[in-house]
Amino acid sequence: MYRLIACDLDETLLNSERKVSAGDVEAIRKFGELGGKFVLATGRGYASVAGTLEEIGLLGKEKEYVISFNGGAITENKGNRLIHFDGISFALAQQLFARGLQYDVCIHVYTKEVVHVHRLFDGERDYISGRMEIEEFFEDNLDFLKGQDIVKVLYVNTDPDYLRRIEEDLRDITGDVDVSYSSNRYIEFNHKGVTKGAGLLRLAELLGIPREETIAVGDNFNDLSMIRDAGLGVGVQNAVEGIRGDCDYITEATHDENAIAEVIEKFVLKA
Repeated sequence: MYRLIACDLDETLLNSERKVSAGDVEAIRKFGELGGKFVLATGRGYASVAGTLEEIGLLGKEKEYVISFNGGAITENKGNRLIHFDGISFALAQQLFARGLQYDVCIHVYTKEVVHVHRLFDGERDYISGRMEIEEFFEDNLDFLKGQDIVKVLYVNTDPDYLRRIEEDLRDITGDVDVSYSSNRYIEFNHKGVTKGAGLLRLAELLGIPREETIAVGDNFNDLSMIRDAGLGVGVQNAVEGIRGDCDYITEATHDENAIAEVIEKFVLKA
């Protein structure tokens, strides 16, 4: 039996209203009753997923977990207990920020608790509204963050081809960086080796669950590592074309049509 499901949030578990459907909630509950671990795997921080955890009945639960910051952190839900963290150095964050100022991008800098945003524009403000809390800043450096743990930096532009060109330009400083893409608007910079896939395998090892008994579900490029690393890699019907070839299964349902319930019913309950 599959015993661990790692699931992306935006455009995967969350529907267009940024909620979890009743059908998905019920399927997740049944999976938990069988002893399964349903784990949110997100590029966002742990603090931003409390509402979703409450919806699916896992908020504050002992021996239930969240993989956040694209695998940069693993947290137990009870007491928000951090059991793994891997961020980037302040020097690298400062370098990525300085280089980002040369491009037409909004810049996010993540610490453990706060997402600091530079050059916030209305489209990005609307997109993140209801997803996470941010603090806008206007300084042309990151000196105000010295001494803090920095998780990652990301750039925002709604032209994916433009972001790909930026990745090429930055190859001189990204040798120790894992680069990923999400939501068709973000290029993300984590520490080398920090991926959702690595987070999934780390958590599975901690729980004594073989890789073969894990499922990963996602829709975008920052989900690709866990889709490849899991025992069963699943893309939802609305997944971007570039990851579909790596999926073992594509759901018939989109994120608006109980895709997670489809996965649980097909591969756990009926099995």
